[in-house]
Amino acid sequence: MNQKTLPITALLYRDELKGYDFGIGHPFRGNRFTRFYMLLKEKVPEDRYFRIIKADPANDQDLFLICDEEYVEFTGTFFGTSNLPPGIMDDFFKFHSMDNMTNARPSKLEKAARVIIGQAKKACELVQAGEYRKAISIGGGLHHAKRAYGEGFCLYNDVAFCAEYLSKRFGLKKILILDTDAHAGNGTADYFYSNPGVLLIDIHQDPDTIYPGTGYIEQIGDGTGKGFTVNIPLPVEAGDESYELIFNTIVLPITREYQPDIIIRNGGSDPHYLDSITRLGLTLNGFRMIGEKVKEMSSGCNEKEIDLVTSGYNMKILPQAWLSLIAGLTDIDISLEDSDDVLRQNLTDPSYKDTESVIDKIRSTLKNYWNCLK
Repeated sequence: MNQKTLPITALLYRDELKGYDFGIGHPFRGNRFTRFYMLLKEKVPEDRYFRIIKADPANDQDLFLICDEEYVEFTGTFFGTSNLPPGIMDDFFKFHSMDNMTNARPSKLEKAARVIIGQAKKACELVQAGEYRKAISIGGGLHHAKRAYGEGFCLYNDVAFCAEYLSKRFGLKKILILDTDAHAGNGTADYFYSNPGVLLIDIHQDPDTIYPGTGYIEQIGDGTGKGFTVNIPLPVEAGDESYELIFNTIVLPITREYQPDIIIRNGGSDPHYLDSITRLGLTLNGFRMIGEKVKEMSSGCNEKEIDLVTSGYNMKILPQAWLSLIAGLTDIDISLEDSDDVLRQNLTDPSYKDTESVIDKIRSTLKNYWNCLK
């Protein structure tokens, strides 16, 4: 590992995150957090590169910034108690989709969700106070949750919380959210679809082939927010070269033109080519490249960046991909590589030409909103 001196990064984590667990047989299990933390401690000296910070869980008033009171009350009862009151199941589908149904009594799940919002709040405060240039929230990125409806394994949307808190508490006028999760951030998009003060750039798998079935190029925002939702739906098997092309031709030019006050990025390991529920083609080197590109994006706003990391459904790959992305973001020299025998099958990007076609369509759709796309 390179011994050069680097800025210390705040890494928000606490053991209670493992309570964010939907039970045996569900794709989202809480052991993802402990697996990553073990690899981090093995590979990276904490005092030299990271400072582990424990944030307090969010209170009701924090949640009301992004959620209706009735939704918070139901979610707290259903996902935060061992014994459900009579009749509560009658209202489940009013507030949550089937993919949020648990396979056991999840008495710790809602508390862990509050920890994730608490970490988002702390990350905003640390970066805005100038204590750290970057803050990373392990467990963050619950981008499917909406103001009164939870779905996609998400209870409370910490991505939306960051943007709302930075806007209302600190008065930031230009916030850029970059979503690199394999699934489109439909919840986050709902919050800011008409808001020009929040630019959402969302890179995800083609919505015709994956949940939640939104995130089409034509979905560009509404009213004064038109042009401030930039969807980048990638073809199946799009790999490292496609992602690099997207960053160089769309993401970085728009970022430079927008000149944000801060960057918020969310997304974990599910664009990896071995993920169990997605069909994209990133390698571990590709995740590092994303981190490096986000670091470049933040250079225009004094390197102020909040990173939210939670997704991924291959538990062998997940901790390595998370760490590879974070290493790129923080410029840590650490070697993480896919196994040679598998990587040999993924040396080319079979969807590169299709990605070029996606770029052409984005340019045509958004050229009247961004000079860099003309």
